[in-house]
Order: sequence, then structure tokens, then C-alpha cells
Amino acid sequence: MLKPYEQRFSWNLDWNLLRTFMVIVDEGGITPAAHFLGLKQPTISAALKRLEDITGSKLVNRSPRHFSVTPRGRVLYREASSIFGAVTQLPGLMAGLEDEVTGQISIAAASHVVCPHFDAVLERFNQLYPRVSYTVSTMDSANVIAHLQQNRVTFGICLLGNQPTGLEARVLYREYFGLFCGPSHRLYGRGDIDIAELRNEAAVSFQTDEIDGPLSGVAHMRSRLGMRPEPKGLSSNLPEVRRMIVANLGIGALPVHVARKDVQSGLLWQVPPYKSLPAVDIHLLTNARRSMNRAEKAMIEMLDAEMNAVPLLERTYGE
Repeated sequence: MLKPYEQRFSWNLDWNLLRTFMVIVDEGGITPAAHFLGLKQPTISAALKRLEDITGSKLVNRSPRHFSVTPRGRVLYREASSIFGAVTQLPGLMAGLEDEVTGQISIAAASHVVCPHFDAVLERFNQLYPRVSYTVSTMDSANVIAHLQQNRVTFGICLLGNQPTGLEARVLYREYFGLFCGPSHRLYGRGDIDIAELRNEAAVSFQTDEIDGPLSGVAHMRSRLGMRPEPKGLSSNLPEVRRMIVANLGIGALPVHVARKDVQSGLLWQVPPYKSLPAVDIHLLTNARRSMNRAEKAMIEMLDAEMNAVPLLERTYGE
């Protein structure tokens, strides 16, 4: 059997071509990739052609008005992302050989993650290991999962529909979603709202708010109330959903514990129903294939210890 370093393909491959290909896919085309990398378009096109020649496969379909990644291109992109995720870890793994715990922790989180228990762990961890550094990226839940599967981050915090392939998931906390309107809405400030008054009301919501999605409970609640089935505004970002509610584009669902301060300050008003609100679990995701540095291992161990010590009922917010 050939050893990995004896494989002809790996010897012939210019690894910079993989990096360029990843940028082409991420940026959605040759021209935007050239702008991102600060290179000329023919240079990017030539790199793509070389990679297609080496792999013997067409990797993208492109024309003046169309760009898409072929099935083989998607496989290459997924594996290349995993490779680069592993390479990115090398400085931290080597730095982690010191006696003191050091290294970088990369976190991918959905925008609506508000969890006092997680914040408390982060504070304690920083006190124990002051030389550890952090990167926190906010993205939609689908991208959190993709970053974990591509081994780009230490862990992710997000909504979850089905169990993602290759990842381990635990419930970090549970939250309840209520409906809110802005100051200029006709229902604002009223304590006598009849639930029938919500019929045919315009709504704004999250992009994951679908009948079969991770926010299905919110979608079902809107449907039961007879609100308009198609939201007037959608976003994957909680501050933008909040903005649309405050601007009176429509009534929107937000985690009750997150909206509480805005209700107290007069920017939002909760409308019925007030009980039996949809519960949504927010998960902590990790990739068992990731070779973690000492800081990453210590952080995951501390989070696991917190979830083992604190019952989910105490990590439930909002109702």
C-alpha cells in the first residue's frame, strides 16, 4: 500500500490552487474572486483551468450570466475546506505545547445566542487562561453547521433541525419565542388584545422560520393565529428582525428573554399568546474529527461540565 506522501496526486497538486478554488466558490465567480485576492481575472481563470486539468474534472459551470459548482467541485470544495481547517490549527497546536494553556478558540454562533450560563463559562475560562485568544463569528445556523463540518471552528452554537452528519450536539439552553410589535403598531401598549385581532396581520421573521425548519414552532403559531402565511420581511440576523418589528413592517417573533429589555424601554410590546409559547433548543455543536489545541480542549471540557452540572430546566429562559 502506498504511503500518503507517495501518492502522485498529492505531489503534483499545487496547494495554492485549492485555496484559489475555495475563494472562487465562496465569492461566487472568477471576477469577484480576483477582486478578493487582488489578482487579475485571467490569473484566476488559469488557476481554475490548471486545477481542473490536475483533477481531470470540470469543477464549475460558468457563463457571462451563470455560475454554479459541479457535484465533483462540491466534493473538492468540502474536502479542501477540511484540509485548510486542519492547517489553520497547526500554529495553535504547536503553541499549545507550552506549560501554560494558550491558543486560539474559534466560535461560530447564530445571532440570537443570549445565554447567561455560556457567558459565565466564558468569563471563568478567561480568568483561568488569560493568554487564550478568541474569534467569534455570527452567521445563520446552516453556515454554523457548515463551518463545523469543514473543521473551520472550535465549536458552534445554533438552531438545529436534524442531527448533522459528523457532528456531536448537546442542548446548551432552551428559549421561548413570543410575538412582538413596534411602538407605531395599532396594538402597541394595549393590555386587552383579543387573539382574534392578530388574524391577517403582516409578519416578519427569521429565514429558518418554516413549517419543517428548526423554528417550526414559530411558523405553526403564526398559522394558528391566522397571520399572513408569507412573512413581509425575513432575515437570519436577530437585530435585523428586531429592526423590522420596531419599524412596524410587521409583528415578529423573538426570544422572550432577549426582547425583555426592549419591552422595558418601550421599543417593543408583547402581543398574545402569552402562554404555551413555542420552545426552541439552542445546541452546542462540535466536530469529533478536529484536532484541538489545549485551549480548545479545556473550553469544551468546561462547557460539558457546566451542562452536566446545571439541569436544562435552569438553562431554560423566557416563559
